[in-house]
Amino acid sequence: MAEATKSTGLRERKKLERRTRLADVAVELFERNGFEKTTIEQIAAAADLAPRTFFSYFATKDDLVLADYTDRLRRILEELDRRPAAEPAWEALRSSFATVADDYEAEESRIRRRFTIMATSPSVAARSLQLQAGWEQALADALTRRLEADPGDPMPRLLAATALAVMRASLQHWLLNIEDGPLPDLVQRSFDQLGVGLSRMR
Repeated sequence: MAEATKSTGLRERKKLERRTRLADVAVELFERNGFEKTTIEQIAAAADLAPRTFFSYFATKDDLVLADYTDRLRRILEELDRRPAAEPAWEALRSSFATVADDYEAEESRIRRRFTIMATSPSVAARSLQLQAGWEQALADALTRRLEADPGDPMPRLLAATALAVMRASLQHWLLNIEDGPLPDLVQRSFDQLGVGLSRMR
C-alpha cells in the first residue's frame, strides 16, 4: 500500500512538472512568435512531448496562458474554509483574497507576462472570462454553505461576484501601478472601501 501511494505521488509530481514546463515553454514561444502564430505542435516539440500528449494536460492553447487558474481558485476556497465560522462573510472574503494576493505578488514576473499575452489575444481574454464564471459559481456555492443560505438567496452570488471584481480590479491596477505598494494591501483597502454595509452580512 505504501509503495502504491508513493508511486501515485511520483506520477502526480511528474504530471505537474510536465504541465508546468508546457506552460512555461508556451509563454516563451508566445512572447517570441506571437500567440496566434504559435502552434500546439511547436509547443509540444519545444517541451519534448508528442503533440497528442498536449491534450492530456490542457484542453486548449488558451489554457496555457491561464495555467494557474485552477490552483488560484483552490487556494481561495481553502483559505475561505479556514476562516472562523462566526466571521462575517465579507471579512472572510477580504482575508482570503488578501492571502491569495500574496501568491500573485510572489510571482509578479510570471503574472505580468501572462497578462500581457492576454491583453493582446482576444481568445485568451474570452477564455479567462469563461473560467472566471466558473470561479464565481464555485465561490457562490461555498458561500451558500458558509451562510447556510437558501438556494434561491442571491446574496452568496452577489458577494462572490463582488469579491472577484475587487480582486480583478486590484490586480490590474497593481500591474499598471506597482509603485502604489504591495498587492495584498491594495486588495484589503479595496475590500474595505467597497465593504461599507456588506461587512455586517453574516
